[in-house]
Amino acid sequence: MNLLSYLAKNTQLPEKSIKSTVELLDQDCTVPFISRYRKEQTGNLDEVQIGTIVRLKSEFETLEKRKATVLKAIEEQGALTDQLRQKIEASKDANSLEDLYLPFKKKRKTKAETARKKGLEPLAKIIMAQNHTDIDKAASQYVNTQVESVEEALEGARHIISEWMNERISIRNQIRKQLERSAMLTTKAVSSKTKEEKAQKYRDYFDWSEALKHCPSHRLLAILRAENEGFLRVKIEIDDDYILSKIADRTIKSNNSCTPHVRLALEDAYKRLLYPSLSNEILKSAKEKADDEAIKVFSKNLEQLLLGAPLGEKRILAIDPGFRTGCKVVCISAQGELEHNETIYPHAPQNKSTEAIKKISSLCDAYKIEAIAIGNGTASRETERLIKRVHFKNPVEVYVVSEAGASIYSASKIAREEFPNYDVTVRGAVSIGRRLADPLAELVKIDAKSIGVGQYQHDVDQGKLQTSLDTVVESCVNSVGVNVNTASVPLLSYVSGIGPKLAENVVAHRTENGAFADRGGIKDVPRLGGKAFEQAAGFLRVKEGKNPLDDSAVHPESYDIVQRMAEDAGIPVPELIGNKKQLRQIDLEHYRTEKVGLPTLRDIIEELEKPGLDRRATAKVFTFDQNIRSISDLREGQTLPGIVNNITNFGCFVDIGIKESGLVHVSNLSDSFVKDVNEHVHLHQQIMVKVLSVDIPRKRIQLALEKK
Repeated sequence: MNLLSYLAKNTQLPEKSIKSTVELLDQDCTVPFISRYRKEQTGNLDEVQIGTIVRLKSEFETLEKRKATVLKAIEEQGALTDQLRQKIEASKDANSLEDLYLPFKKKRKTKAETARKKGLEPLAKIIMAQNHTDIDKAASQYVNTQVESVEEALEGARHIISEWMNERISIRNQIRKQLERSAMLTTKAVSSKTKEEKAQKYRDYFDWSEALKHCPSHRLLAILRAENEGFLRVKIEIDDDYILSKIADRTIKSNNSCTPHVRLALEDAYKRLLYPSLSNEILKSAKEKADDEAIKVFSKNLEQLLLGAPLGEKRILAIDPGFRTGCKVVCISAQGELEHNETIYPHAPQNKSTEAIKKISSLCDAYKIEAIAIGNGTASRETERLIKRVHFKNPVEVYVVSEAGASIYSASKIAREEFPNYDVTVRGAVSIGRRLADPLAELVKIDAKSIGVGQYQHDVDQGKLQTSLDTVVESCVNSVGVNVNTASVPLLSYVSGIGPKLAENVVAHRTENGAFADRGGIKDVPRLGGKAFEQAAGFLRVKEGKNPLDDSAVHPESYDIVQRMAEDAGIPVPELIGNKKQLRQIDLEHYRTEKVGLPTLRDIIEELEKPGLDRRATAKVFTFDQNIRSISDLREGQTLPGIVNNITNFGCFVDIGIKESGLVHVSNLSDSFVKDVNEHVHLHQQIMVKVLSVDIPRKRIQLALEKK
């Protein structure tokens, strides 16, 4: 099977679309660029469909590479037949390929290999033929200086037979099927560790058993984490007697002196080789599926977080709250530049609240502050209450902002380069303020795994996770667009076709030569060639530049089309932009060519109607219930406002204004069956919840989503 037929079979997409997409990918085109600007070639495939092609293409190429390695290894042993080559080349997955390779793998010193060196393989063949009436007599002929007895000869022969059975594909597949159908996941607590505080969060699994195929991803990952931490022993169990009888029916063909030895070899192969290997394989497969589920959840959360509502270019006073060490206060400009910083001490033990109120008031007046951002960590609620006591001369909106990952950023190389003369507390406060203004621009500076919106993100395959998260960040950055004259290196590095090194070059060129006057100026950046410009240009914005189209998603390669549209309408391009009445009168067929079809033309019209429109919502002020200050203030039946701060497969976590977040389990999200939590809530959504139960010792709060 070649790549195109493999992709067509696994995607059900038109082969022509797949072929064009693969050609573009092989030319190093990015997914955002292909999905946005090459719709005619791909048949209007979207980012998800192209992303699926990318993933399957990688899987196919990995399998093909492994096939080549296996073929070469077997050929070097002089054991590669035409029939075996055909089977290897036709294998469709890693398991079937490795089964074919198993007899030829270089093995460590095994019992079977030792027996072969003693010359016992012919005896093993006699036993497996199962037509000898006196196998002891036959075995006696193999007794010599290396083999001291008949029993030793028979035992060695059985070891060889066990290895043959382990390598028999039909037997392996039969056990696989049984494991897939009825494998049970069982756990037992490590008794010496059950009293440890860390072990208590796993106490539900101290004596647990359920069908592996029905175990949800979050539970499997929790159990495996507990095993890794030494609190649980995990086993995969099936009905051994049933599977042995099934294999015996296919393996034992007679009833003579050979039969007991074949049966013993079968039992040995199953217990020593087959079951350990294949039970690990099924658990590994379940873990991979759980990883994929968790990564999918994390990716959805990250997308929602990155596309969170920006406040926009406002003058912001940001506060990183604290008790003993005080609250770090910074004032930042509408462009995100640090203008002032100092520390106030309104809370215990200093309790200088009066001085703090005066200071906040004077700073807001002096720096013409339009909004205040308060980090949601330690002392957040106390600081929010303090701010509400301040009398401002001008209207000031107050927001509580997630500070997840701010400490990671403040100690990072990026932060040190941005603020070399300030300590981590100042950098953290600036990050809190900037993420209110533009969450996307600020959060791309932080390792996504540190943002805290995942499900067991440290337990899943880290390579897969990183690839998925990078894809999400790239998609979000390019869907919003980037101001090339203000963007940071981390933000620019995610723009289609740019990458980290070119991003550094763009910023360095901007610093040395001043702001870019138009998109064409980007070509002057060192090492940014025609291909990179083609990929990046449509996603970079030049605000108030020479050409108004430079602040739109219209690609420079389509500027001449817009120019012709304006000329035909008898007006200049600036007057065409935003002129919905005129734009809707344009006959798109008139501008259709062999390369530019209706999908691209429709995109151009849509963009001209509202150029540069941010797809994100606008930030809204939110207020928690001021009577709830700790978990002890909660009572069953209370209805409270909250903000969704994490989404998992089993529900969503809600910030209700105290240290502990509450859980709305899937069963409490809706009266009907919940297939996908994201269909009912989204990250940072403001909702009303009802308190169902409060477990103060375990710090657990159960909530229900209040229906509108």
